Amino acid sequence: MSGARLIEHLAKPRGRFPHVKVAGDFIYVSGTSSRRPDNTFAGVEADELGTTSLDIRAQTEAVIENIGEILRNVGASLDDLIQVTAFLVNMNDFGGYNEVYARYFDENGPTRTTVAVHQLPHPHLLIEIQAVAHKRQH
Repeated sequence: MSGARLIEHLAKPRGRFPHVKVAGDFIYVSGTSSRRPDNTFAGVEADELGTTSLDIRAQTEAVIENIGEILRNVGASLDDLIQVTAFLVNMNDFGGYNEVYARYFDENGPTRTTVAVHQLPHPHLLIEIQAVAHKRQH
């Protein structure tokens, strides 16, 4: 199954690009955030005065779960990941991100690069991850 795909039950990309593209045995996952289909974000809370609290652990978990869901929709899983690139708005969040990441992957998992970026497409986002998986297509 080659080609690009939008996953209907996930948050629609904020631009004209697919969630995922399969090219031969490689699966490329577009940058994925903690955004839900209703355009709210996991890991974001606001009190009655509108003060926002952002949680890197909850956002990291939601991002990895969203990537897992994207992969399942093309017959793959997180176990098939070979490379991930994570974008953090603040390297002070590295510890919390790393803690959650380690629940999913270890030294046998995908290679990883983590960089700090000035900002992401929404001010509530602390993290975005893009990924590449490899799974033999039948």
